[in-house]
Amino acid sequence: MNDDYKASKEAFVSGMTGSSIGHINKVSLAALVSIALYSAVKTRLPLSKSLHFVGEVLLLVAPLVASVTIFAEAPGKLSLILLVPTIFLLFLPRRETGTFLPHSLTHSRTSSRDSTASRDGMYTGIINIPPLPALTVYRSHMLLMTFICILAVDFPVFPRSLAKCETFGASMMDLGVGAFVFSQGVVSAIPLIKDPRHLTEPLLPKLSVVLRKCSPVLILGLLRTISVKGTEYPEHVTEYGVHWNFFITLACIPVLQVLLHPVIVHVPISLLGVIVAISHQLALSAGGLQRFVLEAPRAGVISANKEGIVSLTGYLAIHLLGLSTGTLVLAPTPSYFRRRQQQLALEHAAVPRPRTPSSDSDSDDDDTTPTPRAAALELRRENDKTATELCSYAVLWWVLLGVLRFTGIGDGISRRLVNLQYIIWVAAYNTTFLLGYLVLDLLFFPSPLSKSVYSPTSKLKVHPDPDMLKATRHLKGREAGEGGSAPALLEAINKNGLVLFLLANVMTGLINLSMQTMYMSDSSAMFVISLYALAISAVAWNCRHRRLWRF
Repeated sequence: MNDDYKASKEAFVSGMTGSSIGHINKVSLAALVSIALYSAVKTRLPLSKSLHFVGEVLLLVAPLVASVTIFAEAPGKLSLILLVPTIFLLFLPRRETGTFLPHSLTHSRTSSRDSTASRDGMYTGIINIPPLPALTVYRSHMLLMTFICILAVDFPVFPRSLAKCETFGASMMDLGVGAFVFSQGVVSAIPLIKDPRHLTEPLLPKLSVVLRKCSPVLILGLLRTISVKGTEYPEHVTEYGVHWNFFITLACIPVLQVLLHPVIVHVPISLLGVIVAISHQLALSAGGLQRFVLEAPRAGVISANKEGIVSLTGYLAIHLLGLSTGTLVLAPTPSYFRRRQQQLALEHAAVPRPRTPSSDSDSDDDDTTPTPRAAALELRRENDKTATELCSYAVLWWVLLGVLRFTGIGDGISRRLVNLQYIIWVAAYNTTFLLGYLVLDLLFFPSPLSKSVYSPTSKLKVHPDPDMLKATRHLKGREAGEGGSAPALLEAINKNGLVLFLLANVMTGLINLSMQTMYMSDSSAMFVISLYALAISAVAWNCRHRRLWRF
């Protein structure tokens, strides 16, 4: 690559100061409104299977591309364009969606597998986790925005205010990396909810499992470093450092989470996340780490990668706050995991019992399909209660962020440092938008698939009929995504998110090596970005029936 162009390209993506939080929220609103439009179309108009993929790309992918490019400076107009047909469709009568009616659920007597229920009605065995469409949509939209932005930022059509900030500031791309880690934390709650006793399993076997699962991601990080250096690809070293990159961060966080399992048994995860975040901020401010990151020369391996190493603790805090959110939204009720955690702490203090670690220790997949393990009980969620608790957390994080910004603690939002303001901002944003997707699911698909038919704290044990559950699983797997399931394209993206993220990085590199993106006109840029988004969507669609890589 030409040295002059490489230098110009690095300058093109460097030195940014970001935008406002309000502007970023408006840009992101297009994702929520697009799923509202899709839901209105699905519940009001007949869908043609032959045009299913094209329809989902137009309704779900195209608005995201437009929101960070041609409509980035006027995001309200895009939301209005999407909202008008949505409102019009709501005046049409709903069509039959094939969901089960309430009377399809039957009350059954307590079976033998309820023998593990405690006296207060809390189920203490292994449970299966039913699908949560809102989580699938949230993760898929986050992935799509990431895929689009990592290429679009190389074109002038992408506003510089949305590119990663140099040190302090808020931008869409700064938010993307934090959202990725927060999302990883949410789905890491799956094994803990399935069987909270996983927290008390022997530490070394669990570490062995998680290291084996994270090693491919670490290898990807090393290969990316080698390829970037070998091709002299333009790089922004103040993001993570000279050799460090986001793949290495992703590989390290699950290992750190497992090391904290003995603490999680006794401490609420949200509180632990806040403690880690405050400790990280103290280390930055009082411990001199902020000055080290911003001023120390890059002499030696540690100082050369100071951003990646120092920010790891901050990303761990984000992961823990995501994990806490996952225990709320994925459990049968928001209080389910807290009760099991308290019970587990008492049992652990009384009679510690070593167990063999499960093979699904820490997963980055939204794989909430039931597993064929014996004595596993499938429970329904109380999404209305979950939405209320999520709203409380969202308000708490936004208020806390306002206090931090008013008092000036942390000197502003910094993705480079992953300081306290950045951590709380990521938690506030992701909790709010996850709540938005959950509310949309409750509004458009008010069926038993989105509500509870089992309350762990209730004296009456109400179990779904086995035939209904079997039909529900079949329903979830249908391409058309009938009823309350997530759109098929978004489910496909969520299923192979990490593989598609790798593909997006490779495609971005190839495009940048084959053309001088920073000098392209807006029309040419939109053509390339749209074709790129379509290609990734097509790969996801064709691989939607199989998982290419489990992480």
